[in-house]
Parts: sequence; structure tokens; C-alpha cells
Amino acid sequence: MLRHEFQPGRLVGGLFLIAAGVVYGGDARGLWQTPWFVGGPLVVGGLCLAGAVAVLHRAVRRTGRRAGHGEPHPPHAEGTG
Repeated sequence: MLRHEFQPGRLVGGLFLIAAGVVYGGDARGLWQTPWFVGGPLVVGGLCLAGAVAVLHRAVRRTGRRAGHGEPHPPHAEGTG
């Protein structure tokens, strides 16, 4: 059983941020030369792609629930604490 819901948008965003860290980390260690303008498009493009994936994932889940193929919502723990 999964502890939390799979969120592919966060996965894509995280991968692009890790890629930006690897690119600049390699530049800092002297393994390669990275132009100064690479980070912006890499991070912003990754975040835009992550948003698009999240919207697509939500749309697919909504159509699945309408067709009766979705999993029920877990009960909320309101009023406990």
C-alpha cells in the first residue's frame, strides 16, 4: 500500500531541478563549462513542464473517476488532534 498519492508533476519538477544542480555542480568542479544563461531556461522550462504534467494527470484522474474507475477518497481526519 502506498503511503501517499503519486504526483508526476512533482517528479518532473524535481528531476529538472536536480539536473540544474548537476549542471552547475559539474561547472563548479571544473568538469565542463556551463554558460551563465543555461540555468534559467532549465529551471523555468522544467517547472512549466511539471505544471503541464500535473494538469494532465489531474484531467486523466477526473475522467477515470467519472467513469467509475477511480479509487475512493481516503477519509479526512478533521476534528482530530
